[in-house]
Amino acid sequence: MFRRLALALPTLCLLAVGMSGAAAQGLLGPPPETVPGGAPPANPPGVAVEPATPPLAWPPSEPAAPVLPGSPTAVVKPFYEHLGLELDPTERKNFVDPAKTVLDKSDALRASGQGECLDPNMALDNADYDKLAIDKSLKSIEAVNGDQAKVVVAFVVEGNQHRLEWKLKKVDGAWKISDLLSVTGEWALSQYQCE
Repeated sequence: MFRRLALALPTLCLLAVGMSGAAAQGLLGPPPETVPGGAPPANPPGVAVEPATPPLAWPPSEPAAPVLPGSPTAVVKPFYEHLGLELDPTERKNFVDPAKTVLDKSDALRASGQGECLDPNMALDNADYDKLAIDKSLKSIEAVNGDQAKVVVAFVVEGNQHRLEWKLKKVDGAWKISDLLSVTGEWALSQYQCE
């Protein structure tokens, strides 16, 4: 009996590791190989890292739950109702570092007359703006883990699927955006150098 249990335990552990990696990719797809600036991937190839996001199928099969006031999704939603809002300096109250520092540097560059650093439709993964297509296909899912949260947003424009991951932190009881990553475009707001 003990010997069978000793043989079964390593097998179960291997299955659990394999399933967690597959489940993680089910929501977000395969991880990007590089980020802007040529940085190496966050984890070596073949090594699965368990995300804070629960392993759910995409797109969600259940109807969208109502957006609760003050929730991570409620913080992200306005950026899809008013495109380019992330570049509005009055919205800095919704951001914390590292995203806030990049946005502040972008504001300073724009004010100096040296041009723009960031694309005005980052929330759309720099895709062409088609409000009807986006509104029709936009789906989001939220995952909260203590004072950290993710809101994964997916939509289709001109037949191309886009997925973005908004990372949030709870600061003084309110959710603030700490980063914005494109799963499909392989870029992250925190990687931009606006100098």
